[in-house]
Amino acid sequence: MLISIDHGNKQIKTAHCEPFTSGLMETDVRPFGTNVLQYRDKFYQIAEQRIPYRRDKTEDDRFFVLTLFAIAQEIEAQDCYQQGVMRVQLAVGLPPAHYGTQNQIFTRYFQNRGTVTFSYRGKPYGIFIDDVACYPQSYAAAVTILPTLSAIPRALVLDIGGYTADYLQIRNGAGDLSVCDSLENGVILLYNRIISKVRSEQDILLSEQEIDTCLLDRQMKLPGNCATAIERIAQEFVSDLLSGLRERQLELRSGPLVFVGGGSILLRRQIQQSGKVAQPLFIDDIRANARGYERLYILSHNGR
Repeated sequence: MLISIDHGNKQIKTAHCEPFTSGLMETDVRPFGTNVLQYRDKFYQIAEQRIPYRRDKTEDDRFFVLTLFAIAQEIEAQDCYQQGVMRVQLAVGLPPAHYGTQNQIFTRYFQNRGTVTFSYRGKPYGIFIDDVACYPQSYAAAVTILPTLSAIPRALVLDIGGYTADYLQIRNGAGDLSVCDSLENGVILLYNRIISKVRSEQDILLSEQEIDTCLLDRQMKLPGNCATAIERIAQEFVSDLLSGLRERQLELRSGPLVFVGGGSILLRRQIQQSGKVAQPLFIDDIRANARGYERLYILSHNGR
């Protein structure tokens, strides 16, 4: 069974399920609730507090446990559950700038674990990961609109994620890894700026969820001048990000700039109002990278 997973610093995304926070609560005894995963002698639940950013997600087993949550949810979503050991193929990804140095390490992280047994929501699972393929983020998301990009001589893809904003140039539908990088300009930095500013100026401690709700223009009343501060800092953040791309000699007014990732969805209004992008093109599917990994895996394995 093929399962594609986007291991974001803010959220875990799969091709068919709702995203969930990249955070874990670990206990020695079964906690209250139904969405509990047991692996080895520990119990886990998804926590609202995400794991602090790490460039290398293979330092410990936390992202592997998050992967088990994702696998179980995908098996249920695709109605593929079966007794005994299921053979699983994983399609995963990394930021383009980290891909060359980390793809082998990240691939090995999931391999050679033998049969992995765990339970989720009281149901036993047995999986054997027999293949892992790793692809560049951003390009994977662009693959979901490849017919559109194939006819364009040059396009820039910008994936605004949790901790990084990754860019990659596309030429006639093919990724150009000579023009790519990962900037530490993801929405986690924006959250920290907003929380710090509002706390110091208004003595109000905002949560990331409240900031998300405000930026998505949902109906929510925030105390004081929080909404005004959030809007102003977000606009400054977007302006600085786009100016940083321009300083790297990346053209924002000739050819489309394709925005992907949860940060792009969150900051769409600010991007459109910036006046710095001539042809913004938004991929509004937060699961676009995961779905792109799936497509790339199928394409690369056809004919084998």
